[in-house]
Amino acid sequence: MQTVFKSDITGALKKLGLQRGDCVMVHTSLSRIGYVCGGAQTVIEALIETVGEEGTIMMPTQSWKNLDPETGVHWDADREDWDRIRENWPAYDRAITPANTMGAVAEMFRSWPGAVRSGHPARSVAAWGKHAEYLTENHDLSNIFGDTSPIGRLYQLDGKVLLIGVDYDKNTSLHLADVRAEYPGKHTCVEHSAVMENGKRVWKAYETLFVDGEDFVEIGAAFEAEHDIPETKLGAAGLKLMKQRELVDFAVTWIGEHRKQG
Repeated sequence: MQTVFKSDITGALKKLGLQRGDCVMVHTSLSRIGYVCGGAQTVIEALIETVGEEGTIMMPTQSWKNLDPETGVHWDADREDWDRIRENWPAYDRAITPANTMGAVAEMFRSWPGAVRSGHPARSVAAWGKHAEYLTENHDLSNIFGDTSPIGRLYQLDGKVLLIGVDYDKNTSLHLADVRAEYPGKHTCVEHSAVMENGKRVWKAYETLFVDGEDFVEIGAAFEAEHDIPETKLGAAGLKLMKQRELVDFAVTWIGEHRKQG
């Protein structure tokens, strides 16, 4: 197995066209790359060295285990214990609540020196750099992926999206297209999470758009058929870099034309 060093990562990022000053949302699978000397730390350092202090890096740090057992996120718990889970699940704490299945890089990044994390109890992001505060502030419970969410703010900054060893089903920016598009069956749902309010832990209900992302890989394939996306390899992983606005705008139209479920 090829050993990947920091210089290999920075070289691949520059080959893609990631530059100093860029604002980029990163989705990564460390295991897909293979053996990385230094692991997640090396990946984060390479990203920071590439965009510099005038740039910004954002990653998903979702803690979706902090949702109601009824949604299926606690599949390994007995149904008879669901009420006790609702009463006892720890309230979200942006400093210590772990990310769920976001990968080793995102898990390390959320507590990286200088990084800030948004306040959503189940769908947070973390960001580092020039626009970190702007991207993460006031992450409203109900506006998870909309225009004033971190994903919507990345759109306003004309940011980029970097995929490292993952497909479009991990591309969170497509949820902004979900919010903006009109399609049959579009509806909201009520979610619940444990949060702190006035110094007390509460089980909070909030209404938000229901999305599942089942067609995101299909959207990605259609997008790439019409857009020239820079690609390269890093170890065993494929890397892709795209302009977020191009992706979201394309997806809004695609969803409106193709998503027919009612």
